[in-house]
Amino acid sequence: MDPNPSNFPILSYVMDRIPILGSTAPRAADISDLESIQIDGAQPQLIRPQSSSSGLLDQMPHLSDPKLIAAMTRAISDVSQARSVLAALGPRPDHEAVDTAKARLAQIESSLSKKLEELVLSPRPSDVDRFQWRAHLAEREQECRDSADKEKQDCKAILQLDELHAAYEKLLKDAEERLTKIYRSAEDGVVEEEPPVSDQLHEEVVGILHKASGTALDRINLSGRRMRFLPEAFGRIAGLLHLDLSNNELKVIPDTICGLEKLQDLNLSSNLLESLPDAIGLLQNLKLLNVSGNKLTALPDSICRCRSLVELDVSFNNLSYLPTNIGYELVNLQKLSIQLNKIRSLPTSVCELRSLRSLDAHFNELRGLPLSFGRLTNLQTLNLASNFTDLTELPDTFGDLTNLKELDLSNNQLHDLPVTFGRLDNLTKLNLDGNPLVFPPPDIVQQGVEAVKLCMAKRWLEILVEEERKSMLQVEEEAETGWLTRSTSWLTRSLSGVSEYLLSPRSPRDPVLDQQF
Repeated sequence: MDPNPSNFPILSYVMDRIPILGSTAPRAADISDLESIQIDGAQPQLIRPQSSSSGLLDQMPHLSDPKLIAAMTRAISDVSQARSVLAALGPRPDHEAVDTAKARLAQIESSLSKKLEELVLSPRPSDVDRFQWRAHLAEREQECRDSADKEKQDCKAILQLDELHAAYEKLLKDAEERLTKIYRSAEDGVVEEEPPVSDQLHEEVVGILHKASGTALDRINLSGRRMRFLPEAFGRIAGLLHLDLSNNELKVIPDTICGLEKLQDLNLSSNLLESLPDAIGLLQNLKLLNVSGNKLTALPDSICRCRSLVELDVSFNNLSYLPTNIGYELVNLQKLSIQLNKIRSLPTSVCELRSLRSLDAHFNELRGLPLSFGRLTNLQTLNLASNFTDLTELPDTFGDLTNLKELDLSNNQLHDLPVTFGRLDNLTKLNLDGNPLVFPPPDIVQQGVEAVKLCMAKRWLEILVEEERKSMLQVEEEAETGWLTRSTSWLTRSLSGVSEYLLSPRSPRDPVLDQQF
């Protein structure tokens, strides 16, 4: 649980002087008392340094300065708190236990899917009203899901404990870097301390939670507070509608946040998040979600269950793909911002976002668009700029985006625009800079969006005329070929009949018929 001295020498030295606390962070008053404690004194509330630290003191003599130790202690209060929490939760589960828990979760999900499928396909008794049957099915479905959730609890606890330990290891690395920086400043004669905002923040958070326990609180703004942890108690503020945690240093969002059933606006932008809670799909009333400017590599599939979402901003992360079913379930989504990621392709389901009005996907690695992209008939603003060498063509259904008003295709590798481009009647803003366009030619592009639309419309008309001409020629050829075929068939049948008559064996002449009367 404690940091390894060989990997984290300064952190290990400082933490040896901090007792393992409870689940709450040390109070500012308790930490400030360390300034008056002599390092070599036998204080009962502190753990006596190990003998191995003497070598570190020889290399870093300033560690004997009580003020420096006090500053370092304040700087790693998050590590101290995390250590105390993990000490209460227990050691990290081994790899086999984690794999077993994952496999068990998959089995539970598979079993749940089968039960729900059987439930949907079950016939309605003739003596049961249709609405009563639907209510019955909904009740049964909820029972199945509740039962599955209970079975998942133990497995999820194992996985969460493993994730906490993994996060703790990253926390140790960051803390060692902070302490090294503080020590270097001490060598220069200045003890660089963390700003006292953490103490103020602690008081502010406690005040918010205390207020929420007595009165209905619908809005909380903790933006720019340099928060590193979010207390789980925030997930129990039942009436909360708006929560702003942007511009902090949060690395993990507790699952309890998903208990805010009435939450409509959640801003987690500009933090250090590497993942979102799997239970985020429980936020059924969430309309605005902003997680831009983090370190997300993937979005949980459960985000598709946030069916009330109107705006989703996941820009400026490390995403390489979007959830497969995102378009099938987010039927109310109007604005999707996925710019500044590493997304290579959009899932086919994106074409089902019929309410979508704005899509920003610039600065990605898109290699193309789904063939059915034209189904986004309500789309008004589209930014596909700066996908550079990856985006080389657009689907022919692009011309079906008849409500499109603003389009940015700059800095790609487009050689031609779709022949249906001229059907974009409402397009008023167009950027084609930085493309090796052959058609429309550059002189047309320089004349503006109306000239481009007119040029593409003429080309579309020419293609239609040419196709009509080819179609007429084909009809005429088929007509001539058909007459010749019918004539040849008639002649063949006639010749066949004659041949059969000539080659058939003759019967003997009847003497009665030859008799002359």
